Amino acid sequence: MKIVVLAGGLSDERNVSLSSGCKVCAALRERGHQAALIDMYLGTDQPSEALFSAPIPEELTKIGRQAPDLAAVRAARTDGGENRFGPGVLEACRLADVVFLGLHGTCGEDGRVQAALDLLGIPYTGAGYLGSAIAMDKDLTKRLAAPLGVATPKWELVRYTAEEIPALTARLEVPCVVKPVASGSSIGVSVVHDRDALSAALTQCLDYGRVCVVEQYIAGREIQVGILEDRALPSIEIVPKEGFYDYENKYQPGAAEEFCPAPIPEEWEARLGKAALTVFHALGLSVYSRADFIVTEDGTPWFLEINTLPGMTPTSLLPQEAAAVGIGYGELCERIINASLEARRAGK
Repeated sequence: MKIVVLAGGLSDERNVSLSSGCKVCAALRERGHQAALIDMYLGTDQPSEALFSAPIPEELTKIGRQAPDLAAVRAARTDGGENRFGPGVLEACRLADVVFLGLHGTCGEDGRVQAALDLLGIPYTGAGYLGSAIAMDKDLTKRLAAPLGVATPKWELVRYTAEEIPALTARLEVPCVVKPVASGSSIGVSVVHDRDALSAALTQCLDYGRVCVVEQYIAGREIQVGILEDRALPSIEIVPKEGFYDYENKYQPGAAEEFCPAPIPEEWEARLGKAALTVFHALGLSVYSRADFIVTEDGTPWFLEINTLPGMTPTSLLPQEAAAVGIGYGELCERIINASLEARRAGK
C-alpha cells in the first residue's frame, strides 16, 4: 500500500507527533509498504512519488523537555501562508491509498483534519470527525460519560479573564486539577493543592484559551487502557519518579516507570476495560483509542479523558499494551490501517 504518514502540524504536541510519525513510517516500510512522512504544517515542495522513498529524519524522533516554539515553526513556513495544510500536503495525500494520522492535539485530534479528508474522499486512520471533536473537549466527554455510570471526578467548566482569577481562586475547591479544555500530553495541566498554586494554574491556562476544566483531585494509581478494534487491551500503570505524569515525564526516557499489564486484581482490570469501552462507544469512536484513569484503593476507576490518536512514540503506552498480547509495533500499525479502512467504508 501507499501510505502518507501525516505528522507535525501547528500544535503544542507537534514534537510528539513528529516522533510518532517517524516511528510509524519506518515500521510501515519495514512491513513492505511505500510510506511517506509529511509535516502537515510545513508541507513539501515535492508532492510526488519520490516522497515514498525519501529518508526519515532521525533527529525528529527525539522529543525535547518542553513544548515546541510555535512562533519559530510559523517562521519556518516557506510560503508564509496561514493554511494549516502546508504546501503540497493535500496533493501528496491524494497519491496515497490511506493517510495514517500521526497528529496529536488541536488541528489533528479534534476532528477538523478528519472532516477535511472526508470531504476530499481521502481515507485516514482512527476515529471519524465527530467523535474526534467530542473526545478532544474534556467537558463534553465527561457530560456523555458520567450519565452512563462511569465514575468521573466532579468538574466545572470555567470561562474567565485574568481579572476574574482572584474571585475564582477564592471560590473553587482545592485540591483540584486545572486543565485546558482541549489539549493533550498534559500540556497546561496543573495539580493544585493550595490557593496560591490555583491562582498560578488559572493564569497559566489563559495561554491555552479562556476556557478550562477544574476537576476534583482524586488520589490513586494512574492506569490507562487502550482500545483496539473494539477490544480492551491490558491496562498499563504509570508511576512517575517525580511529580505527576506531565509532558516531561511522558516523553523523557526513564522519567516514569510503566508496568504492563498493570499489577492489579482481575476484577479491577475488568472494570477498567468496561469503563473504557463504555466511553469509546458513547462518543461513537472507532478503530483505537486510549482512556486515562485514576484507580482508588477500593478499585474504582475514575475516568479522566480519552485520546483518539494515542501516541506512537518510542515511549508511548498503546504499543506497550498491544505488545502484552503479542501484537508487535509494525503489526499494530497495519491493524490500525486495515480497521480504519473498514470503518471508512462503513461510514464511521
